[in-house]
Amino acid sequence: MTLIIGLTGSIGTGKSTITNKLKQLNIPVIDADLIAREVVEPGEPAYKEIVATFGEEILQENKRLNREKLGSIVFSDEAKRKQLNSIIHPAIRAEMIAQRDAYVAEEVPCVVLDIPLLYESKLSHFVEKVIVVATERSTQLERIVKRDAIDEEEALRRMNSQIDVAKKVEWADAVIDNNGSIAESEAQIEAILHKWKVLNIG
Repeated sequence: MTLIIGLTGSIGTGKSTITNKLKQLNIPVIDADLIAREVVEPGEPAYKEIVATFGEEILQENKRLNREKLGSIVFSDEAKRKQLNSIIHPAIRAEMIAQRDAYVAEEVPCVVLDIPLLYESKLSHFVEKVIVVATERSTQLERIVKRDAIDEEEALRRMNSQIDVAKKVEWADAVIDNNGSIAESEAQIEAILHKWKVLNIG
């Protein structure tokens, strides 16, 4: 039996630290953000539908999507944003399920679905257990400002566009406190996987 784990957090909580550790442990990670980029590559069905819907002016010279241009269209128009999501989200979900089911067929001990907006997108039914990577709001704010080179106001706007991490912690099956060192966070993920009997090292 393969345990299907959802990994999520909130912007700036440092989830990549955990995904890197999972990969070191040879645990397959299905990355929703990576799939989101792949499904809009030229020639993909979602790409064709986006171009048919929004026109060729959203393309760069090399025919790839001009994300800035597309973003400026959809962020100023709620109806168009919903239209774009209705094309992209089903394509992402279908690919995630296909990859998940392929690992289940291989009977790997566990597979992790790395979905930043797991709760916002109401995708927790895709997984059996959820791990939330959490930090204090002050740490989160500091990391976003530093990482994205933006001011605090913009960082707070991005944080507030997601469900508060404290609420996600309440819903989680396990929580990684990512306020400390990388080593401390890595020890926590190992302990969780041991507890769930999907990691046998040492």
